[in-house]
Amino acid sequence: MSPAMSLTAIGLVIAATIGIGLFGLRISRTTSDFYVASRAVTPRWNASAISGEYLSAASFLGVAGLVLVNGADMLWFSVGYTVGYLMLLVLIAAPLRRSGAYTLPDFAETRFESAVVRRICSCLVVGIGTLYLLPQLRGAGLTVHTVTGAPPAVGAALVALIVVINVAAGGMRSITFVQAFQYWLKLTALAAPIFIIFIAWRSGDHPVGVLHSLQGAGAEWAEPLSRASGRDHPLYATYSLLLALCFGTMGLPHVLVRFYTNPDGRAARRTTVVVLALLGAFYLFPPLYAILGRTFAPDLIGGGADTVVLELPGRIFPGTAGDLLGALVAAGAFAAFLSTSSGLTVAIAGVIDQDLLRNRLHRLTGGDYLAVNSFRIAALLAIALPYVAFNITGALSLADTVGLAFAVAASTFCPLLVLGIWWRKMSTVGAAAGLIVGGVAAITAVLFNVIGPPRAGWPKALIAQPAAWTMPLAFITVIAVSKLTPHKIPRGTARSMVRLHTPEAVDVDRGLPPA
Repeated sequence: MSPAMSLTAIGLVIAATIGIGLFGLRISRTTSDFYVASRAVTPRWNASAISGEYLSAASFLGVAGLVLVNGADMLWFSVGYTVGYLMLLVLIAAPLRRSGAYTLPDFAETRFESAVVRRICSCLVVGIGTLYLLPQLRGAGLTVHTVTGAPPAVGAALVALIVVINVAAGGMRSITFVQAFQYWLKLTALAAPIFIIFIAWRSGDHPVGVLHSLQGAGAEWAEPLSRASGRDHPLYATYSLLLALCFGTMGLPHVLVRFYTNPDGRAARRTTVVVLALLGAFYLFPPLYAILGRTFAPDLIGGGADTVVLELPGRIFPGTAGDLLGALVAAGAFAAFLSTSSGLTVAIAGVIDQDLLRNRLHRLTGGDYLAVNSFRIAALLAIALPYVAFNITGALSLADTVGLAFAVAASTFCPLLVLGIWWRKMSTVGAAAGLIVGGVAAITAVLFNVIGPPRAGWPKALIAQPAAWTMPLAFITVIAVSKLTPHKIPRGTARSMVRLHTPEAVDVDRGLPPA
């Protein structure tokens, strides 16, 4: 891999990101522009942007690394990430858009008429967003270190700086353009080397040596639920992972905020269908890098597996061709970190702005301040916290870290949204209890994973993949507490349910089509 070519490619991605972001600044003026792009993003454009921010460091680098080391079981990551959007489409996409909220805490307060539930949601948004930002920063540091040998903190700082510039400049409207561009760059960066490798093999210019890695001693690697995965109780771990990925998607703050940018509920559903197609196309390629890595980069299995996507082009095509392909992949990887980090920063900044900064600024200035400026300050705080955490935490794999963020989301926001949208007997106390119980259980498992999980047996399996017990625990808590506190059902529940489930062509307040 040529450092000069890779740095040039990364520099071009940075320049394009900032340039597109500055274009967004020219048309970002109102608070609605910064939070939800004035709810005017078309389904196809929004689908590209959602795919751009959703396909993170875990998708671009981590999935290939996990499959390389642990085998076929890790393919469930790709499946779960994609199926999660199907669950979101079926259960919450259109009602969430009809709620009229800007952020997830806005929805919680509107539905449950409780400032306490809102504050709990705000804390969880910041926590989940920070946990999800950590692998983006680690992936950026890993990429820069692999390409140049520079300390990982340099790459993380670079991503943090660019994200702050873009988000503070134009908010949601700005990063929508950026993330749509970055999805297609990431897809090209992953797909082009694979197609070139296949063309070279078909023309007879390169030896085919992949299949022997799946035979003999390596055959167990390709079998589901085998010991090669290195996991205790692999059947439980697989189902728990699938629960986290399938139901955690609907609780990710940077994903949910995107559905507020559609013009209406129908557009939100169409957006989700297009996203499923775009994600399916992308996830065809990371497993191929893992399979090729078994032959051409077996040394990475013992350490550095997350770099297999970056290393593989140069291993297969030594010389200029490999350097060019490696530079393309490095550019795509950097785009992955930037796009996901931007979406997360907008989601976290929106919560910090509304729930922490705005009231204080209002008191300090007597109301003489711009809401857009408080959003920009919040964006700086939103990226600073994960950067500090990045410098003091240990080194879980990229996909494992993201998987834990999904587990926390599945154990908190999934019950809140699913039951809050579809069960009118959910009480305010039940909502708060579910968030607290599910959140404490899942976050405790995350902390054990960071500090040092149990070494073997069921304790290790339950801590490494907690969603299979933390998510049902949260649902049961919500239902049980709501049944015990029927007098705490919000007074406006009937009206809220009508708003969530009535087509937007009907004026809910008057019961008539809008004029």
